[in-house]
Parts: sequence; structure tokens; C-alpha cells
Amino acid sequence: MEDKYTVKKIVIGFLKWCFLLFLLAVALLPLLWLILSSLRTNLELQISPFGWPKNPQWGNYLNALKMASLPRLLVNSLVVAAVAVILNVLITTMAAYVLSREHFMGRDVIYTILTAGVLIPVIAFMVPYFTLITKMGLYNNLLALILVYTAVNIPVSTFLETGFMKSIPKEIEEAAIIDGCNFYSRFSKIIFPISKSGMVTAGTFCFTYAWNEFTMAMLLTSSVQSRTVQLGIKFFTSQFITDYSSMYAAIVVTIIPSVTIYALLHDKIIGGIAAGSVKG
Repeated sequence: MEDKYTVKKIVIGFLKWCFLLFLLAVALLPLLWLILSSLRTNLELQISPFGWPKNPQWGNYLNALKMASLPRLLVNSLVVAAVAVILNVLITTMAAYVLSREHFMGRDVIYTILTAGVLIPVIAFMVPYFTLITKMGLYNNLLALILVYTAVNIPVSTFLETGFMKSIPKEIEEAAIIDGCNFYSRFSKIIFPISKSGMVTAGTFCFTYAWNEFTMAMLLTSSVQSRTVQLGIKFFTSQFITDYSSMYAAIVVTIIPSVTIYALLHDKIIGGIAAGSVKG
């Protein structure tokens, strides 16, 4: 009986690891193919799309930087993403504090309305956002993208941060009230510092969206001065030829910031999501 149980356990463990390795391959193989393709020539890609580079073409990365004004586009994307994250976190942190700690009429309705935006596809806001941005005179301006990305990420950030703040023991605030802290002091000196994990999680989601977003950037900008890096990638394709090698090199460059940020902050991100899911 014990032998059968041991064999069954070994088989289940083997199947589990096979499944996990399959998922790992699905996640990593496209990235590996992208990196290898960025080091090959266009001729090699046409002859054998899945081969190894005979002589690594590091010059593809230099071509990528020159062809689409990539350094300027990287700076634009970094500015847009960073400012959008700061605004989004400030706004949603204050909203989450009120929604999670204060009791007033209509609180649940406001929370439902704010978080319901998660269920609405962003493409549905294209016409309203374009109309508002045009009438405000912000078309073809980085500020337009900053405001749009800040607003689009308010629902998910509010949801994450509200759930995280609900997990903070109320006894901490009660002790602060006894010590004479008012509403603003409790938020700025106690809740805000404690909520770093929740803010990092929300900020990472906002940064990833702002860095990778394409549709709104194409809709609201038209010049190189306000173009983001995701828009620059499409300029490797002309009417007659596509420089796939340089384009793949540009894509590799654009994914480095997102991967780096997640690698550095993944502990806080996972902790923020876990804490927010307990009482969120």
C-alpha cells in the first residue's frame, strides 16, 4: 500500500514539474527568440527565423538608437510614466485612506464607481479623451499622456491601495488619536509610510501601463517631440522594407525598464497584492 502511495506521489510530482517547466518555456522562449533575433541580420531571419546568430550583430542596437530617435523617445516615455505614477499614487492613496478608514454616507457607492472602471475597456474612452484633450489645448503634448495614464489607472490603484489599507490595524490610529494626531497627521505620518508596499504595487502597475501603452499615445500625439518609445517601434517599417533586426533590438531596449523595476520591487509588489487581497 505504501509503495503504491509512493509511486503515485512520484508521478504527481513529475507531472507537476513538467507542467511548471512547460509554463516556464512558454514565458521565456519568446523572450529568448527576441534577443537572439535582435543579434541576427535580416537575411538570416528570412532564411531561418529560428536559427542562432552566426556572428552577433551588436550594431543592430546602434541602428535602433539612430533610426527612430530612440534616446529621445525613451526620455519621453520615462518622463510620462514617472510623472503619471507620482500623480496616480498621490491621488489614489488619499482616496484609499478615506474609503478604507472613514465611515460616511455613500462611501460604498463611491468605491464601487471608482473601482468599476477596471471592467471598462480603455478603448471605450478613446473618443471622450480625445475630445477633452483637444478642447483643453493639450493635443500633441506629453501632459496629455500624463493626465490620461493617471486617470486610466485610478480604478486599479484605488482597489489595490484600499484593500491594503484595510489590513492595517486600526489600533495604530487609535493610539495616534490619543497622542493628539489629527486626520492629516495620521495620514501623513502613520498610514502613508506604512502603505509603501501598496503604493509600490499600484505604482508598478501604473508604470507598466504607461510605458507599454500604444493606442492613446498614437491618438493624442503626432510629433517626435511628444512621441513615446512604443510609437517609435513602428517606424522601423517603411513602404518597401522592414528592418526586423533593428526593430527587435529596439523592442529589447524598451522592455528592459519594466523588467528591471519588477525584478527590484517584486517582493513589495507580491506583498502588497497579498495584503490587499486579505481584506480587499
